[in-house]
Amino acid sequence: MRQTGNPTKEDVSVLRELAERYAEVARLDIMEKTRHRMTENNDLKPGRPPVLLHEVPWHEMDIDGKLKLICTDAFARDMETFFRRSLFQWEYFPGDMYLEPLYAIPRAYTSTGNGFEVVENRRIIDAKNNIHSHGYIDQLEAEESVEKFRAPVLTAYPEKDKERMTLAEEILGDILPVELRGHDIYCPPWDRIARYRGVIALMLDLADRPEHTHRIMSAYMKGATAEIEQMEALGLLEYRNPYLHCTPEFTSDLPQKDKKPNEPPRLKDVWFRTMAQIFSVVSPDMHEEFDTLYTKPLADRCGLTYYGCCEALDRKIPMLRETYKNLRKIGVSPWANEESSAEQIGREYVYARKANPANVSETADQDVIRAETKKTVEVCLKYGCVYEIVLKDISTVSYKPKNLIVWEHTVRETLDEYYK
Repeated sequence: MRQTGNPTKEDVSVLRELAERYAEVARLDIMEKTRHRMTENNDLKPGRPPVLLHEVPWHEMDIDGKLKLICTDAFARDMETFFRRSLFQWEYFPGDMYLEPLYAIPRAYTSTGNGFEVVENRRIIDAKNNIHSHGYIDQLEAEESVEKFRAPVLTAYPEKDKERMTLAEEILGDILPVELRGHDIYCPPWDRIARYRGVIALMLDLADRPEHTHRIMSAYMKGATAEIEQMEALGLLEYRNPYLHCTPEFTSDLPQKDKKPNEPPRLKDVWFRTMAQIFSVVSPDMHEEFDTLYTKPLADRCGLTYYGCCEALDRKIPMLRETYKNLRKIGVSPWANEESSAEQIGREYVYARKANPANVSETADQDVIRAETKKTVEVCLKYGCVYEIVLKDISTVSYKPKNLIVWEHTVRETLDEYYK
């Protein structure tokens, strides 16, 4: 949790100049049109798909010093980073990015954690990159180790929210409104458990020690449920954020119609976001037994569910359909069978296509990018899918920002062939 800070006059001058440029872009007519298109997409109304780029390797991006931070205060540097990155992406590879005509302050809170901290060895190739190779130390081999799980205790800090809001308003008040925002639900059990057990041991456990695996998952989800319930009770949830883990969040189906204007968001007013990325290679039955049946009770209490990330789900869509009654969006990773996914998804859910980040990691071959995009468009049109195209998990572009510029231009140019 960041301290409130004490920006200097120079910091304020820098921020106001950036905020004015940001506000000018955020108030363009195209932004409301983009928001409307994103909303319709999540409402399952077909049309041109949103194209987005997220999880950019910002340490490799700087062009002509445009991302260099000048502010000295930590609070000011956070604000400066937001404005500089937003303006940079809008200039060079915007896709269909949506810039809100406001500055959002996230609600402050802390958590005591679930009893585990990640213990690991890391291999660092590029010290500037936050993406590394991890060797996790097994903390869950023994049966009794499961007893270490604890239900997190959350503490909200409304006084800190007020201080940060006041400071931001003092800096930006006559340029951009400032709005206090809550948080999305992000519940990736197996991403977290893998860091406590290690991937190889975890995968072997599914077959060799199923009872032990059930105990681990049961204990983990008990804590995760307690954490999310506390987020609801403390007013920490949100439905107004533009992006839900890199994809559009807007929908006219949330919040629920019975929500009062000043009532904090409830579970039924927000998205539930979950996945099991390391389960790509397991059967649908095993996937259901060890993952979806555990997250279903919590998902059922939320407004809509978005399932999937990098795991291939083309063999598991019937299972997801059966499990999550409020399912609205399904991730279609680079390793999924696109046509099979499109045929099964049809018009029932948003086909959340994840473009392959390998196509920008070293070079950006327009023919390769165009072929990938055409395949997505044509299978989605064939089966009537409502879809989006998102490039994320971009670990590197080999310090070639042009790769993202080429990707964005090529994808949008390809879409122009189908959508006039």
